[in-house]
Amino acid sequence: MKITRRLRIRGQVQGVNLREAMLLRAEQLKVTGWVQNRLDGSVEAIVQGEAFAIDAIVDWAHQGPPGARVDSLDVETADAEGDYDSFDKKPTA
Repeated sequence: MKITRRLRIRGQVQGVNLREAMLLRAEQLKVTGWVQNRLDGSVEAIVQGEAFAIDAIVDWAHQGPPGARVDSLDVETADAEGDYDSFDKKPTA
């Protein structure tokens, strides 16, 4: 069963290649959705996939790539977000 979550990652998470690293991790896990930097310095993502894959990418997001410092990670159910065919890196919003 496919589930969808919205992640908001805060800390030293911009300028450390987090979006590219999350894109690669999502592809490995067959997770779809998107990731983008936010103007407030956080990173937001929608992740969609099988429960085990979403658990794995959420676990990964607690630390992020080398150089990142994750101070907090908010995870919300995002069931009304629609279906995604791929995982995309979106521009800053």
